[in-house]
Amino acid sequence: MLVHLPDRLVLAVSGRDRVAFLQGLVSADVSRAEPGRCLWSALLTPQGKYLADFFIHATAATLLLDAAAEQAELVRARLLRFRLRSEVGIDPMPLAVHAAWPQAPAGAVPDPRLPEAGFRLLAPAPRGTDPLAAWERHRIRLGLPEPRDHEPEKTVLLEAGFDELGAIAWDKGCWMGQELTARTRYRGLVKRRLLPVTVTGRLPPPGTAVLDASGAEAGTVRSGIDQVALATLRLDAMRGPLTAAGAGLVPRPPVWMQLPQDTAHLDTAHQDTAHQDVTHQDTGPHDNGTPA
Repeated sequence: MLVHLPDRLVLAVSGRDRVAFLQGLVSADVSRAEPGRCLWSALLTPQGKYLADFFIHATAATLLLDAAAEQAELVRARLLRFRLRSEVGIDPMPLAVHAAWPQAPAGAVPDPRLPEAGFRLLAPAPRGTDPLAAWERHRIRLGLPEPRDHEPEKTVLLEAGFDELGAIAWDKGCWMGQELTARTRYRGLVKRRLLPVTVTGRLPPPGTAVLDASGAEAGTVRSGIDQVALATLRLDAMRGPLTAAGAGLVPRPPVWMQLPQDTAHLDTAHQDTAHQDVTHQDTGPHDNGTPA
């Protein structure tokens, strides 16, 4: 599969201070970006809440940020705010972004989140004819979020898998939002998680409230397609029946997700099903608002 992602844009970060500049602002260890290897990273508010996420590709003289089109200008403006005397330029780059799996096309680099995710490719023009819906199924079943699955200035990185999926460098120096992120980790303050769910009934649209057996709100449906979706769920609600707009939801934690001990049964109960789902590559058009 080779899928062009039309909702992505590329920002080029140039200048001799580009690595040091980004290193103090984003969650990943930017010094590890090199040709043939990209990183996944996030930009937070000073209070440690999510603003945006992107992949960081590297060339000999430039860092390329593969970002959601809806977030690209925000990312550029926020980074420029902190430029001060750093010798750095941040400009749009006319490159097309692609996802590929399981084979790597020429010029692609591994998706840094999971080996099963496949590869990322930046190219001068769109390539491939596989439908965007195929990528949506693939990444949702793996539990890989897109920016639209988060709540800007509300989501905490540890709720959305950024730690397990390698977007946080705990061993580098300070970066914006680090203090709250570290406190959340060390005090065990995560109370909800973003994870895949299977849906029985009509797929609820993004933003639909998830209810527990008592009718109390237990979370929110995010993106979805066919009978799978991502949902943000309270951990204490994952052990009972869940519904959203009349549809039944069953949590399907992926094998990479680390859950508290009292929800560990979910992690093992659905691994085989989740693995089987990942290999399914039906390309029908049924989704809940995701572009196809």
